[in-house]
Amino acid sequence: MPKDKSETHKRIMEAAKHEFTEYGYNDASLRRIASNAGIQVSGLYKHFASKKEMFSSLVDPTVEGFYRLYREIEDAYFSEIETVDPGYEWENENETVRGINYIYNHLDEFKLLLLKSNGTEYEDFAHEVACLEENVTMRFMEQLKQKGVPVKPVDPLELHMLASVYVESVFQIVEHNLTKEKAMHYADTLQKFYTAAWKALFGI
Repeated sequence: MPKDKSETHKRIMEAAKHEFTEYGYNDASLRRIASNAGIQVSGLYKHFASKKEMFSSLVDPTVEGFYRLYREIEDAYFSEIETVDPGYEWENENETVRGINYIYNHLDEFKLLLLKSNGTEYEDFAHEVACLEENVTMRFMEQLKQKGVPVKPVDPLELHMLASVYVESVFQIVEHNLTKEKAMHYADTLQKFYTAAWKALFGI
């Protein structure tokens, strides 16, 4: 009776996750992955074309889910634009708490993304998120200005650095491996801190 390839695939995924978590992408060994999955190295190539593809299969669903959440939060902000007036006062959409909750629920994958991805296309993930945060913020502020909201001018380089610091502060949950209780308390603290900071920076 032929072996169930789905079961083999599951064992490979578990072995790969352990290997990448332990050694990082660059030092991960296909030989160890195969051994821990109970197959020959050649058997890995029936499931994955390369080590990079194997790593991607572990983190891609989490990355896609993260960006979906980001777009949901972004859409909630931009949906307000048509109804704002010059007296508009910005209120957050609970994004920091929602983001950290998502990270906590995918903590193993974020450890791979942020701590173990050197040598892969994901090694600049945090920087890419910071650039996205910067660009979306500037676009939102420009649209508020067009609606007559008196937004304070902000130096682009300063905004870039502040967005980078904000994203790094969110991702600290991964480096410090917080419990869920501590992670969500931190999320609430961080959201209060940055809500006041962004409002003061842009004057809204």
